[in-house]
Amino acid sequence: MDIAAVNRNLAAPVAAPAVPADRAAENREIVQAVKAVNAAELLGKDSELVFQRDPRTQKIVIRVMRRGTDEVLSQTPPEYVLRLAESLK
Repeated sequence: MDIAAVNRNLAAPVAAPAVPADRAAENREIVQAVKAVNAAELLGKDSELVFQRDPRTQKIVIRVMRRGTDEVLSQTPPEYVLRLAESLK
């Protein structure tokens, strides 16, 4: 096995899949809504809403986090559900 070739493959940029225009518009609306919720401090002065993709399952995770410390206050779906989904693959 050629380690240099493996390292080159790992370092190569990966093109993001094309997103249909309607889906891109929907994503922009979600981003704007999350920014509005956080700006209005609807979850409290010290909390913010975060949408992320779980790197292992590629599922969207919604978290309420404490600003400044990145402590997860709540999460949907819960971590155990993500790990269960990962183990079922």
